[in-house]
Amino acid sequence: MKRLLSILVLLALFVGASPAGMAQEAGNTKCDSAKLWRELAPYFKPPKEYRNKFGKYRSPLEFYDGKMVKTPAQWQERRKEILDRWMNMMGKWPPFIKKQKMEVLSTERRDGFTQYKISFKWLPNQKTTAYLLVPDGGGRRPAVITVFYTPETAVAKEDEKNRNFAYQLVKRGFVTLSLGTTETTEAKTYSLYYPDIKNSKIQPISVLAYAAANAWYLLAENPNVDSTRIGIMGFSYGGKWAMFSSCLFQKFACAVWVDPGLVFSDSHPPLINYWEPWYLGYYPPPWTDTWRNKGIVPGAKGLYPKLIKEGYDLQELHALMAPRPFLVSGGLADEPNRWEVLNYTVKVDKLLGYSDRVALTSREGHLPTIDSNKAIYEFFQYFLMCKNNLGKKVQ
Repeated sequence: MKRLLSILVLLALFVGASPAGMAQEAGNTKCDSAKLWRELAPYFKPPKEYRNKFGKYRSPLEFYDGKMVKTPAQWQERRKEILDRWMNMMGKWPPFIKKQKMEVLSTERRDGFTQYKISFKWLPNQKTTAYLLVPDGGGRRPAVITVFYTPETAVAKEDEKNRNFAYQLVKRGFVTLSLGTTETTEAKTYSLYYPDIKNSKIQPISVLAYAAANAWYLLAENPNVDSTRIGIMGFSYGGKWAMFSSCLFQKFACAVWVDPGLVFSDSHPPLINYWEPWYLGYYPPPWTDTWRNKGIVPGAKGLYPKLIKEGYDLQELHALMAPRPFLVSGGLADEPNRWEVLNYTVKVDKLLGYSDRVALTSREGHLPTIDSNKAIYEFFQYFLMCKNNLGKKVQ
């Protein structure tokens, strides 16, 4: 019965992407580029006190041997050097799962869109359950993957904590795919582990990024989706997940990171907690949490202590986004002073001939607000609905 349901739903999806529908190419979505930019422009400029401030971080434009990047061609060499170094330190990914076999578990008509509960393989040895939301109407549309502890959070019609990103985006004309780590969240091990939690060969935050990359391939084959316009976003835990995913996997067109903790820090526990065994401090369980509860990290194990000792920080990963646009929706973990690290990516963008690709909004508190989310949705509308803005260079 499930197999028959999957076939019928897939046929419906393809009918929705008929040649006549494709000709619309998102003609029924909103794209007032000028108006959107008037709203967004202030977020792409650091406050005066942080202009041309770079803090204590090592420049991504400096090769590990000390040579400086001076041309776009040299940046491509440096970019590869950064990516290779981090992949070697965190653990190399298995091959991508490019030919996905999506199983539709249930279908629900909602207000102006269809919600599919689906199952697909996001790791070579593991399937996940997710929600695919498709707006009514034909044509290939931009899409956004949302990531969090549970996939249900992002698809809720109402959420007093303002985390229903997939629902809000589908109402604005985007195809959305909501992912979550329900089983490990319930077990309080939170992340993904490969090949298993007892012997993970890859740091868990990187396994999450690999799973999101495989989800990109799932969306890219969907007849309702324009594969050149797929973004990713997440909040807190999901913000870290979205950040590593978009930085390590170049096919994401743009990204939003909601208060993830942009750099390593011991001053904001438990928000900026990359030392956890489910992020960058993996070691085989059982895990102890006594030192984490004190807000200090002397008991950190795994890769994290090596990264700190050898002077690595996440500005190198941010730079891998260049020149793809990203927005940091900052709160408790990421305040306006984070421009001191974001300015490094701005500098890489400038070398490549781009401006206005890095944005930061600020709010009080960790949870998203209606206003901070408004900027997120406008960001995706500007760069994904108004697709020509993805490739716009310096004027």
